[in-house]
Amino acid sequence: MVSPTFFPLGLLARLPYAMAPLATLILLESVTGSYTFAGLAGAAQSIATAVGGPVVGALADRFGHRVVGSTAAVCNVVAMALLLLATQMDRPAMFVAATLTGLTQPQVGPLVRVYWSHLAHTQGQAKLLPTALSYEAAADETTFVIGPALVGVLTVISPVAPTVATIAVLAGATLPFAFVHARPHVALADRPAASAERLPRGPLAVMFFAMALIGAVFGAIQTGVAAYATGTGQPAAAGLLYAELGIGSALAGVACAWLPRRFKMRHRYVTFSATLLGGMSLLLANGAVVSLPAAIAVASVTVAPYMISLYALTERLAPPHKAAVAMTILCAGGPLGTALGRAVAGNLADEHGAMGAFIVAPVTAAVALVLAVGVLVVDRGRGAWLPDERSLLEVSGSTDGVPRREADL
Repeated sequence: MVSPTFFPLGLLARLPYAMAPLATLILLESVTGSYTFAGLAGAAQSIATAVGGPVVGALADRFGHRVVGSTAAVCNVVAMALLLLATQMDRPAMFVAATLTGLTQPQVGPLVRVYWSHLAHTQGQAKLLPTALSYEAAADETTFVIGPALVGVLTVISPVAPTVATIAVLAGATLPFAFVHARPHVALADRPAASAERLPRGPLAVMFFAMALIGAVFGAIQTGVAAYATGTGQPAAAGLLYAELGIGSALAGVACAWLPRRFKMRHRYVTFSATLLGGMSLLLANGAVVSLPAAIAVASVTVAPYMISLYALTERLAPPHKAAVAMTILCAGGPLGTALGRAVAGNLADEHGAMGAFIVAPVTAAVALVLAVGVLVVDRGRGAWLPDERSLLEVSGSTDGVPRREADL
C-alpha cells in the first residue's frame, strides 16, 4: 500500500524537471539579452541532466533511493540558488551554474518507476505494474503541461520568478517526497547474489537509443510550433500547441492501463512504434489535409504508449538491484535526443519554416520503427532483448523480500 500523500506529492516533486529548462532560458536571456547564449546554456543543462541521471541512479542502487534522492534535491536547490547568484557575475559563471543545475537534477520519475517495480513484485502484484507505469507516464506528461504553463504565468511577474518558484517546489515537494516515500536501502551484504549481476548492455543501449529518438521528436515539435507561432504572428500559440501534445499523451498513457495482458510487450513496442510514425506523419499534412491543432491532437496520443513500452521493457531487462541505474540510463536518452532534435529542426526551420522543423518528427519516428522491427527480428522470440513476461526476473529464493533472477541476461 502507498500513503495518500504519495500521488499529489509525487506529482509536485517532478515539476522542477519540467520547469527548470524554460526557467533557465528565460532567466539567462533576460540578463544577457542573448537567445544564443541562453540556448547554449540550456543545451549544456540538458546534456548535464543526461550525464548526471545515470550517476544518480547508480548511487541510488548503491546507497539507497532515500539518501540519494534527498541529497540530489538539496544539491539542486543549491545549484539553482547559485544560478541566481551567477546572474550578477559574468557569462562563464552563468554557464557553469546552468550546467550544475542539470548535473544535480533529481531523478524523480525514473526512481519512482523503480519503486513501483519493487512494490509490485515484493507484494505479488506484478500484474498491476503496467497500470502503475501508465499512471507514471500520465503524471510525467501532466507536469510537462503544468510546469511550462506555470513558468509562463510567473514570467509576467519577473524573469527571476520562475527560477525562485522552481527552488520553492524543490524544497517544498521534491525533498520531502524523497525523504518520506523513497524506498529504503537494502545493503549489498544482505543480497550477495545480486552483486554479481550485470546490466544487459546491448538491450539497454537499444532502449537508450529508442528513448533518444522520441526525445528528438519532442525537440522537433517544440521548434516547429515555435516557428509556426512566429510565422502566424501568434506568439501564444506555441505554448498552447505544445501543451496540447502533453494533454493528449497523458490521456493515452492512462488508457494504456486497460491494454489486455495477452498483448505482449514485444508486440506493443513494434505496434506503438508504427503508430508513432503514423501520428507524426500527420504533422506534414498541416494545412493541406488537417489543421495543425488537429494534427497535434492525433499525434499526441501516439507518444505515451511508445514511451511506456520502453519503460516496461527496461524494467524487465534490468537486474532488480540495478534497476535505478538502468531506468536513469534510459531516461538520459530523452534530453540528449531533444537537444539534437532542436538543433536539426532549428536549422531546417531557418530555411523552410515550420514545415522544415516538423519533417524531423516523422523521419525520426521512422528510424524508431526500423529499430523496433530490427530488434524483434534479432530477438526471434527468445526474450533476451524483448522480454514478454517477468519470467526472466522471478521472485525465487528471496530472503529479504527482494526479487531474484532465475536467468541472467
